[in-house]
Amino acid sequence: MSTQKHFAEKLLQIKALQINLQKPYVWASGWNSPVYCDNRKVLSYPYVRDFVKSELANMVLEQFPDADVIAGVATAGIAHGVMAADLLKLPFIYVRAKPKEHGMGNQIEGVLEKGQKVVVIEDLVSTGKSSLQVVDVLREEGAEVVGMCALFTYGFPVADEAFEKAGVPLYTISNYNALMELAEEIKLVDADQKASLEAWRVSPGTWGK
Repeated sequence: MSTQKHFAEKLLQIKALQINLQKPYVWASGWNSPVYCDNRKVLSYPYVRDFVKSELANMVLEQFPDADVIAGVATAGIAHGVMAADLLKLPFIYVRAKPKEHGMGNQIEGVLEKGQKVVVIEDLVSTGKSSLQVVDVLREEGAEVVGMCALFTYGFPVADEAFEKAGVPLYTISNYNALMELAEEIKLVDADQKASLEAWRVSPGTWGK
């Protein structure tokens, strides 16, 4: 079994990944989603947590060997980023969605020097909008964002286009295609359900409406 499917299986086992076509979840964007992904649950399972830490660290070593700093996306990417940075013995920072409203008003927490090569750690990539906003913040502060690593991506076309346009390579431990292959293999979904799930991935904004 591939690493992608192996991790998707782990996420299903701890119910971090769930599939429900009968009662779709509703995202903040208003999209109906037959798939639910909450990678925060990984933190409650030590063996899965260790797997994620190791995979993220190896990914950074293989894809971005010159990285100077690991940056976590607040809030869900912070814990995963800290674990990877600790294993790699690299400095860690995190980036808020917006500047802090009191104190120093920081949006970036930690020490970042201009010109440093940064790898961003995210827990989940959907449209890519919030993830790439973090990239913009880091670049505005003079960082060289060399890429992003995440636990899971839905692989929406809009996200692929956004990352390509931003010039940010994205690597993930698992992805939607691996989930679909696994779901079919273990008979979690049948052929008709798989077709519906694929239709959602292509056009999530109109699916179920």
